[in-house]
Amino acid sequence: MSSSSECVTTLLLVDIQNDFHPGGSLAIPTAHEDSHRVAQLIRDHSSKITRVVATMDSHVKLHIAHPGFWISGQQQEQQQLDDGPNKHPDPFTVIESKDIINGIWKPRSDLKILPGTIEEDIFEMPLEEFTQDDGSLDLYKYAIEYTKRLEDKGKFKLIIWPEHCLIGSKGFCMVDEVHDSLQEWSMTTGGTIEWVLKGENLLTESYSALEAEVPINGKTSLNQKLLDSLKSSDRLLVCGQAMSHCVNYTLSSIVEQWDRNKLSNITLLTDCASSVPGFEAAGAKFQQDMSQLGVILQKSSEAFEY
Repeated sequence: MSSSSECVTTLLLVDIQNDFHPGGSLAIPTAHEDSHRVAQLIRDHSSKITRVVATMDSHVKLHIAHPGFWISGQQQEQQQLDDGPNKHPDPFTVIESKDIINGIWKPRSDLKILPGTIEEDIFEMPLEEFTQDDGSLDLYKYAIEYTKRLEDKGKFKLIIWPEHCLIGSKGFCMVDEVHDSLQEWSMTTGGTIEWVLKGENLLTESYSALEAEVPINGKTSLNQKLLDSLKSSDRLLVCGQAMSHCVNYTLSSIVEQWDRNKLSNITLLTDCASSVPGFEAAGAKFQQDMSQLGVILQKSSEAFEY
């Protein structure tokens, strides 16, 4: 590593957005405290932070992991009598491929899929297998294939989240305290914040800022340019929301591609990230896994004690 005066230090902020903070649609109770520590770190050590990369969860309303994408299937006869044919799944419903095959849930039939949403060479299956007679995408077949691929990877199944981080909404925006500290950093250092949007494609999920869980076009494939730029840092500090999900999978993607002999150049700021309630075990295992690989786990107050 270079000397501290020459050290290129990149601060990677993952999804520090209003919807993940108290009052937001997918709130993490301790997120405000996490963000306060992030802002304090930036203000106290602005001259030592060379770059800031900020990722933003960026969704449309009818995303595959939002309730509005799905409606109850024809086999839910009693539920249809009670709730009507267009009942959407409740947040935190898990939808497996068998649930689609068995008619419990199905994609709504009026979804408009824009050209380029799926690219055959990235999806690695002939699109004609998923094309209806009118030339439109057969979302029923696609949904079965998508959920099967998630299940085959063994990391998790499709979870329906509360609508969150809708592009252009208040919930999408970065929390004020961190945003203000970044503007101060920019004015003080002459640096420009590098913004990275993830999750815009409605047909796949992007927990990692580097790649989608199921890549289906060029934009959802591994972001080699971003990865290479992060790897060029002497030191990488990582924090944000949530420890159990997007911090977890973003850092895991980075570590997978990082020089195994240089993993100690990565620091996970443990007091600047929290898990989604109910997923604390996933956040704890992630931290344990990172530590065992050689990533440094520190509190923000310790990050520049060298």
